[in-house]
Amino acid sequence: MKTDWTGYNDDKDKLRTEIWSLLKQQAASIGDPFGHIPNFVGAQLAAEKLANLPIWQQAKTIKCNPDAAQNPVRMQALQDGKRLYMAVPRLTEDRCFVELTAEDLQRQNISIAESALAKPSKRIARKALDCGKLVSFAEMEPIDLVIVGCVAVARNGGRTGKGAGFADLELAMLKEFGLVKIDTPIVTTVHPLQIVEDLRLPMQAHDWALNWIVNAEEVIDTNTSYPRPIGLNWDHIRPEQLEQIPILRKLRAQLPMTNK
Repeated sequence: MKTDWTGYNDDKDKLRTEIWSLLKQQAASIGDPFGHIPNFVGAQLAAEKLANLPIWQQAKTIKCNPDAAQNPVRMQALQDGKRLYMAVPRLTEDRCFVELTAEDLQRQNISIAESALAKPSKRIARKALDCGKLVSFAEMEPIDLVIVGCVAVARNGGRTGKGAGFADLELAMLKEFGLVKIDTPIVTTVHPLQIVEDLRLPMQAHDWALNWIVNAEEVIDTNTSYPRPIGLNWDHIRPEQLEQIPILRKLRAQLPMTNK
């Protein structure tokens, strides 16, 4: 199946189509999974398992993707009094993150469930923009835990999303600003059918691997050996990303001429 981001990696394109098809055939997805971070049966249980981990309980500030699959994670974060950051869809704003806290929602008489509405990601993010506030990197707190949405994952920490590369870009920019550290845990919640053999998900230098995979049945500590990127890798940023993402252009303009 072709999506907006098909064609960058044939093997990963085939893998994503395989996983989407499998989830649909096995009635393991909620709604049509194709082209999306799939919302999956058992997402609530996976979020509950995640909330029992020390990495969650110790975290005060969390970054989470805006997709429906992680709606229970975002709701849990707000219910637990954590500061929640979500990226603006496709990073189209200069202030490309939204900050949400239970206190801010309470002041606006907005329920946590309403702010983390389980609708397609554009609606979720639009609601978050209405409920939360746009923040720049300079206005953000250091992040204690990152949750990313995935289409397929491997037990050694390999992962792929929809193929757009936004999760990797967001993490690289957060690393550039010191908001994500070398040891900040990166986690996903998925359906067991989304787990594939390690060899099917080789990671590149600009890819961010998973430290934990959580599903309704188990918690996987990947003990990943993949090195973490040190920040933005301009050699791997595609021309259309530079054209469409304002903050990337600003960061690029600040580079010394020898690095451009």
